[in-house]
Amino acid sequence: MYRISGFGIILTYISSIGFMFSQNLVKNPSFEAYINCPKRLGNFNDDVSSWSTPSKGSTDYFNGCSTAMGTPKNFNGDQPADFGKGYAGLYVYAPEDYREYLQGELSQTLESGRTYRISFYISLAEQSDFAVKEFGVVFSKGKLNFTTKRELSKGLLYKNKENKYHTLEIGYADFYSDTQDWVLVYTEFVAKGWERFMTIGNFKNNARTRLFKTKRSAQKGAYYYIDMVKVESTEKMDTEGHFANKDLEDKMEGIELDQIHFFENVLFEFDRFQLLDSEKVELRKIFQYLENDTALKIHIHGHTDTIGSIAYNQNLSKERAKSVADYLMHLGLPKKRILWRGHGGTKPIADNTTETGRGQNRRVEFVISKQE
Repeated sequence: MYRISGFGIILTYISSIGFMFSQNLVKNPSFEAYINCPKRLGNFNDDVSSWSTPSKGSTDYFNGCSTAMGTPKNFNGDQPADFGKGYAGLYVYAPEDYREYLQGELSQTLESGRTYRISFYISLAEQSDFAVKEFGVVFSKGKLNFTTKRELSKGLLYKNKENKYHTLEIGYADFYSDTQDWVLVYTEFVAKGWERFMTIGNFKNNARTRLFKTKRSAQKGAYYYIDMVKVESTEKMDTEGHFANKDLEDKMEGIELDQIHFFENVLFEFDRFQLLDSEKVELRKIFQYLENDTALKIHIHGHTDTIGSIAYNQNLSKERAKSVADYLMHLGLPKKRILWRGHGGTKPIADNTTETGRGQNRRVEFVISKQE
């Protein structure tokens, strides 16, 4: 079976000999380990190892070991498990703001300033009347435990001043209505350094939830199956288990304001403006630097070589600057703190008659300064 992501079909491969990706910090990520083989609805809190429910909402657990709560057929439709025999099921939208959630404890506390990726697979149950346009994730320092069956709003969360919260939203509207394939949803974030627990669901009430009807006479809710939850550092580790790119962290400490700097690892291929994953590592460090000082802003300058018309290169350079700006906004930097523009091929730093020189000219520069 294909697995679908918010950006298309995912093709998985292993590369980069001598490196390994960091471990998944989610315990029992595909809900295979259980305390009890499920026999009834709403027993997720008691049946699944390393998981719990943070509220009184009755999240469900399905596993092929069960005849009453098995896979692929269950009370809300027909969904084969794609990672073993088990998965979770929950209402993320229902009448009277009823909500269900699932909560897991990470195997270790996240590191401050480190960029992580949270991902999981979802599939809309066939009996659902609605589909939502985003999922919410809350990372917390301590375990959540609320007595409500309604939404865990920010107002409710922050009443508990002894805990800390890091809230995220993942939105891929075009893919959330799929009732057959498992859809991969994910986002990246920079950790605060105290995140130990993770809760998934919808933290908005019905009035604020972005959704669309899947049936004409929609009266019920939006019920989703969830499987294979991951929280991983986006940076690779070497064969001894150490994170790479430490030299980049050190470099960011001494960055000068109001000076032109180069993105050393952001050099675009000819006639391209899309960012590669390897280039995003440096941008995440810039984001971390800016997030730590909200008084700063960044001005991004895109450049090209001189091959092509002046008008074409002007537009291409603007797109290169915008791709960097868009990624910083994707990470969470407010738009008001980012400016960008393109210069075409008018400001070369190397000889445009050689391929090496043209490659150096296809660059993006930035200036960080205090906001006025």
